[in-house]
Formats: sequence, C-alpha cells, structure tokens
Amino acid sequence: MVKVPEIIYNSNLKKHLMQNPDFASKIALFKVKEIYKDEFFANSPPSIFLGSKIWPQINVGVLSPPEKKEDIWLYDAQRYWADNNFDISQIMQMRSSLINSRFKTDVKSVRSNNNKFLELAREVGMSSKPVDTEVKLKKKIRLRLNIDDTSLPMGPRGNLYKLKIGNTKISQKVDKVYFDTDMKAAEAITYLNKRGYDEQKLSQLLSIGIMGQKNKRVLVPTRYSITAIDSTLGNKLLESIKQYPIINEYQFFYGHYLGNHYFVLLFPNFYNYELFETYLPGSFWNPTSLINMSTDFEPFRGRTSYAKNTVGGFYAARLGLLEYLNKIKRQASALVFRVETPDCFISLGVWVVRFSLRKTLITEPLIFYERSKAIEFFKKEIFQKFRLNVDGTLVSSKLLEAINQKKLFDF
Repeated sequence: MVKVPEIIYNSNLKKHLMQNPDFASKIALFKVKEIYKDEFFANSPPSIFLGSKIWPQINVGVLSPPEKKEDIWLYDAQRYWADNNFDISQIMQMRSSLINSRFKTDVKSVRSNNNKFLELAREVGMSSKPVDTEVKLKKKIRLRLNIDDTSLPMGPRGNLYKLKIGNTKISQKVDKVYFDTDMKAAEAITYLNKRGYDEQKLSQLLSIGIMGQKNKRVLVPTRYSITAIDSTLGNKLLESIKQYPIINEYQFFYGHYLGNHYFVLLFPNFYNYELFETYLPGSFWNPTSLINMSTDFEPFRGRTSYAKNTVGGFYAARLGLLEYLNKIKRQASALVFRVETPDCFISLGVWVVRFSLRKTLITEPLIFYERSKAIEFFKKEIFQKFRLNVDGTLVSSKLLEAINQKKLFDF
C-alpha cells in the first residue's frame, strides 16, 4: 500500500509549513510504503543518526530500510548523488524508507563498554561496507517522514528492543583512530582525511565517539558533527592556503545544484571570505512573499565566534572554496553569493551547499583584470538571472571594505 506519510518537523520547519501552503502539496509527491512493522531483517548503508533534542541524553539510531536492498549503499551516498545529478525526488524516495531504529543513552557512555546497543551501533558506523541488521522494535512504527534543517531526511523512527548485526568491514585506519586514545580528535580527523575519508564518513565517525583522547570522548549529535568536520577540515586547509601566493586576476564562477545557485568572485588579495545567502519567496527557507538575506564574514586572521547568521552553510561552502584554493595553490579574497530558489522546496541538509559550491568551482572561470569590471559583471549576472539588485547589499560588504583598505606597500 502506498500512502502520503505524516511529516515530522522541528520547530523552525513547523512555522515554514504554516506560512507556505504549497509546501505540503510538494511533500505529498513523496509516497512511501505503508509500514506496520516492529521486526525486520534488512541492511544499513551503513548509516547512523544521533539526535540532539534531549542533551546530555542522546538518541542513537541505526538507519536501515524495512527490507534488504541490493543497492543500499546508494541510500547514503552524497558524493555519488551530486556527481550524477540526482534530483530531490530521487533522494527523497530513498531517504523516506530508512527507519531510524534508536535507543537513548548518555553522551559520555561511549567512554565505557557496558552498553550493548552502543557497541553494535558503533560497529555499524565504523564499517566501510553495508551491514546486515536484524531489528526488533518496542512497538510497531508509524509511517512518518522526518525533516530536519541540517541533516538528511529519513523515514519512520522507533525504539529498539533488540538489535543484531552481521559482519562488519572496519579498516585498519579507523581501528587505529579508535584504539589510539591519546590522539586528539582534530589529529584523528586530519589523519583519516589524508587517507581518503571524506567529510560525510568523518562526521559519522565523530558522532559515534571513536575519536579523541579517552577521557574526552563523547557522542556528538549529527547536526553538530557535520559542521565540526567542515570547520576542522577547512581550518587545516587554511594553514597552507595562507602561505600561498595571491592569484593574479579576478575570477568569476557561476553554478547551481538542487535549486541552490552560487556566484563566486575571487579577488587578487589575501584570504578573506564573505558569504551572502538570499532566499527567494517560495524557497524552503523563505515561506514569505519578501526576499530574505543573511551574511557572515571571515577575515584573514579568522573568526572568533560561530557564524550565527548563515550557520552550517557558512562552513560547508567555505570547505568547497578552500578545496579549490588549495588545488590551485593560491590564496584569494572570496565573495560568495548564494540564491536559494523555489526549486529548493525541501531541506536535504548542508551537504547540498558543499557540493553546490564544488560544482560551481569546477566550471571554467571568467577572467577579469580590473576590479570595477569584475564587480559590475558579478552584479549584472545576479540581476539578469534573478532580478536582484545587490548594489545596496554590497555597500555593506565587509570583504570589499577590507580589500579597499590601503596596504603598507601601497604607500
């Protein structure tokens, strides 16, 4: 039986639903199987989700469909989705069938080995291959689609009564990080990243508490681990980028993915980064009839506080930018302008931001040698595509203010 699922939102998204009647109709397009189960044999991509609402208690969930899937790895494959231009419908159809079989524990319980569910969930999270699961829940689950503002959507959730798992494949590199209880978390992240582990897997490993010194290890909610990894990897790249020579010209990029459009202008100047985010009426983050905008800035010397206006998107976009600068072995000041359109009618998580910017920066840039012409073209492109006049916005740009300041060698 196929049925439109009940939708569970966090508090911010409830407001969105109330103000945007079209939102519910778009969600209704995603139909999932009616589920009345409390026991099932399946497999996990592997994927673990940790909730954040009951801190210092935490819900730890193993994600798996209600039946075994041959292509289960695809249900949590962000890089593959982006590389192959999966659309929102394709992603939602997969994610809506993942059941969050969860249990409650304390965030510090990872420091001991007396929680059987946690041990099993940790093995699943550490595995590099899909894991067979046998699940029994405390009661039959209800058909639901859970939507968050940071993480990927998922299907129903239920409380664990019994959990068994098949063989897991855990690499020696992950084992080393787990058993080295003297290695700091930042060191572990860098170690694994240099050996091919991307931000998605790293955030899961950080969530399940296998990194860091023994007496400091904790379980980390998924929404926080994602941004922590983006920030940590970005900071590591910046150590090298700030030593690179400055680019010789102005570079303009434009790209888009899943309703997120990016305009990037790189200036031949020391590293600075400013992100403007504009949400058009009808887009997921803007149920009103007015255009909403937020911005955050990072100077060469770094930020001293969290980017509270653009939040996780700030660090996700920054990582994509810094990867590009590291690739070309140059530094630059980067003005990044994001436009979220009504095509982005549901939140899929900040991974979309990261990959949208990566897609933007693999395009061939337009080159300018005069600042005024580069900025005018930047403004013109935004206006032509979205009828947005950003003259007033750029007047308050901290990045433009910074690069307009006289340098010692200008005198």
